[in-house]
This record gives sequence, C-alpha cells and structure tokens, in this order.
Amino acid sequence: MKSDVSRPEEQRDHQLPSDYSYYYSLLQQTYDQMNDYKPIELRVEENETSTIEEDHEEEEEEGKQEMKTKGLKEILTSLLLIEDQEKSDKNEWRKAQEEDKMMFEDNHKKKTKAMLDYRSECQQYDDVLDQTNRVRKRKSRAATAAAVASAAAAVAVDLVDNDQKSTAAAGGPAAAAAAGPQRRLWVKTRSKDWWDKCNSPDFPDQDFRKAFRMGKDTFEMICNELTSVVAKENTMLRDAVPVRQRVAVCIWRLATGEPLRLVSRRFGLGISTCHKLVLEVCSAIKNVLMPKYLQWPDDESTAMIKDEFASVSGIPNVVGSMYTTHIPIIAPKISVAAYFNKRHTERNQKTSYSITVQGVVDPRGVFTDVCIGWPGSMPDDQVLEKSALHQRANGGLLKDVWIVGSSGYPLMDWVLVPYTQPHLTWTQHAFNEKIGEIQRVAKDAFARLKGRWSCLQKRTEVKLQDLPVVLGACCVLHNICEMRNEEIDPELMIELMDDEMVPEAALRSANAMKVRDSIAHNLLHHNHAGTSFLS
Repeated sequence: MKSDVSRPEEQRDHQLPSDYSYYYSLLQQTYDQMNDYKPIELRVEENETSTIEEDHEEEEEEGKQEMKTKGLKEILTSLLLIEDQEKSDKNEWRKAQEEDKMMFEDNHKKKTKAMLDYRSECQQYDDVLDQTNRVRKRKSRAATAAAVASAAAAVAVDLVDNDQKSTAAAGGPAAAAAAGPQRRLWVKTRSKDWWDKCNSPDFPDQDFRKAFRMGKDTFEMICNELTSVVAKENTMLRDAVPVRQRVAVCIWRLATGEPLRLVSRRFGLGISTCHKLVLEVCSAIKNVLMPKYLQWPDDESTAMIKDEFASVSGIPNVVGSMYTTHIPIIAPKISVAAYFNKRHTERNQKTSYSITVQGVVDPRGVFTDVCIGWPGSMPDDQVLEKSALHQRANGGLLKDVWIVGSSGYPLMDWVLVPYTQPHLTWTQHAFNEKIGEIQRVAKDAFARLKGRWSCLQKRTEVKLQDLPVVLGACCVLHNICEMRNEEIDPELMIELMDDEMVPEAALRSANAMKVRDSIAHNLLHHNHAGTSFLS
C-alpha cells in the first residue's frame, strides 16, 4: 500500500524539474538570439547623411536590449524561486503525509491491542463463569447423591436390623452377629404377601396344586432341575430373585394366563422383571428339561407303547396318536394372511389368527414329538410335511410302525387314518371306531394341555418369535405332570374346536391302503371291533 500511494507523487516530482528546465532553455535561446541579432542597414548606409539619427537609434536599441535582458533575468530568477518554493512545499507535504500515516498506524495498533485485551478479558470471564457453573452442578449432584445415599442407608439399616432381628430370633446371637450389613439399591416397595403365603411350608398342598397345576413335590423337582441355569447371584446393590420365585412366576403365568401387571402385583416384582423371568425359565425348561421329558421313545419304550395301544384298539404296531391344534395369537405385523385362521373365524364370527401345534402322544397322553409354530392357515397335512417327524419317517426310522391320525392327514406307509368315503361297510365302520379310540388319546391330551395351561386359550402378550419357546415349555410341563400323575381339575377341562380338512391327496400309498383293509378285516373277524356303530 505504501508503494502504491507514493508512486504518483514521485512521478510528479520527476516531471516538474524537467518542465522548468524546458522553459529555462527556451528563454535562454531567446536571449542568445537577441544578443546575436544584428540588423541589416543597407538603406541607412546609402543615406550617409543620417549618421546622427542612426547613432541615436542604436543607443535606443541598446537601451531596449538591456531592458529586455534585465527582464529575462528577472523572469528566470522568479521561475527558479518558484521552483525552489514548490520543492520545499512538496517536501513539507510529504513529511506531513508520513507523520499522518505513522499516527494512523499507531492508532490502529493501539485499537487492535485494546480489542485483543478486551477479548482475552471476556474469555477469562467466561472461563470463570463456566468453572463456577460446573462447581455448582457438582455440588448440587453431590448434595443430591448424599441425600439419596443417606435415605438408602437409613432404609438399609432398617432392613439389616430386621434381618438381624429375624436371624437372631431363628439362630440366636451368633447368627445375628454373623449377618453383616448389606447395601441395597432403592426400589419401589411391592407387597410379596401372596407369594410368601404360597411359599410357606404351612400352605395347603391342595391350594398349591390349584394355583400352580401341580403339587409341591413336582414343583420342588422342577426347581431343583433348573437351579443351575436359573439361579442368579446377589450383588452389592440388591438381592437376586430366588429360584423358587422365578419358577413360580413362570408357572403361574402359564397356568392362569393373567396379564403381566397382575402377575407383578402377586409376586411383588416389576412388570418387565416378570416378563423377563417367564422367558428365561421357559428357555431353561426347553434346554434342560425337554431332552429328558419330551423325546422319541427308544426300542424298549416303543414295544410297551405298541402293546398298550394294541390292548386298547386291537390295531398292531401303533407307536403314537397324532393331533394338530391351533393357538390364538394377536395379528402379526408381517405375513398377516398366513396366520389368518379362516375356519375358526367363520365359526366364531370373530377375526382369528393362530399358529399350529402338532403333537404325537403315547397311550398315557405324554408327548413324544411336537412341531410348533407354523401359521394357522396351513392345513394339517402341510404341517405334517414340514415337521421333523416327516423327515424322520423319510429316513426310515418309522418303518413297519403306525402313527394314527385324523381324517385331516393323508394315508401313508406310516400314517394310519380312518376311512372318509361315503357309504362305509361294517368292516370300515368298525375300523373307524377303533382308530377313533386311539385318536381320542391325542385329542384328550391336547385338551388337558390347554386346560392345565390357560395361557394357550387366549391371545398372549408374548411376541411371535418367543412363542414357540413358551409353547414348548408348556408341552414339557404337561409331560412332567402326566408322568408324575398330577391330576387336572375337571373344571379346567375344555372342549377342543379344531376343524379338520380332508387333504387334497388323501391317499399317498396304495400299499398302505391294502394294509389298512387287512387290519380292518382282522379287527372284525377276530371280534376286536365293537358294534357301537349299529346303535
């Protein structure tokens, strides 16, 4: 910026002396010409008589010449003085400009420094305010934490005192001294009176059986089996929920189907805690108890099952009775049409959605195979084709044995179903009567399953992806109750309303048709078939 401002002045300083020198040289030439000028006086010389006049004119001319020379010198002197004056004025103006510039720069530096100082002071002030606010917040949090801690400590002291008092009453001073202080996290106070009453040794076994669908011994056995998986350790903040209470929450929820908010009130736990306990215990039942209490029979058990079914119906080589039921669900968010149960909707006049449970039972009604979770719109024969039982049969594990099913299943080399054509013969009627007795075993088993575990009768709050685990746990608990001869209250028994559809391909094996005709003929001629169809 400095070089750009000073450039016009420097150019002007260089131009002015050259202009004055030009004028000076011009005047000097004029002066020289005037000095060298000599007029031609040819006419004067011819007139010799005018010598005096010429002398006089020459004197006048010389005077004029001297005056001109003097005037030119004065002009030149004036010009030189003007030039010197202008140079001095320029020098003074340049000095004034430089002083103004230096003053402006000094003022700018002072203002900049003042602004920077002000900014630093503002930042320091903001830092002080922030630090003060942080200190205030820290003190406020510390005061709140101290208040909460003091309240929690007071509650803990009361609880510890109560525990020590109860311990001292039960085990004496030594037990009271051994019980050290415990830290507890503040939680919402909920009443556990109902569960404490049920968990008491004095609680009647009949009332316990009515509440949990099983006796105390069976309940204790389940708790012992699941302790290694379900038990949780106590922490410094709170005590873990005991195993018996965890199992009780799950079984009560399955047995009654009560909403979680009511289960929460009964057991003195949070709603989310109850939901979590139900899923955890059901998963433990599936992983720990299902391999023990729900499995396909071995060779020895298979022989016993054949004999029992043969003694009931006279049909040989029957290893199981099969039935498929529907469990109502809330309409899912995806694949709604697949879970739509059209037959139940038409009968009930209310939109119904469901999933299927296919099960095979032995003569006692104990499940030996289950297939859970296929959508309710699928017919029984399609559910069977997608089950592990069908894969087991294709692998040759069900060779030369029968599983009895209803008319909703096709006749296959290992599936025995009743006759469905019109105008049946006496032999076919007798066969259908006997095979119906076997089929009734599975249907009654499912009726006891749904009656014992009421959560299967209503739309549950359990998510669709978690429902197979819950249903599997119900089947395992049903088997435990059946094996331990836990009788079900007759008031809990229900009538199943599962419509059967004749499959599109009801006959899958011509050889099976011949064997079925032979079995029907033997039943009639060996007096194994009844005559109830005649009445």
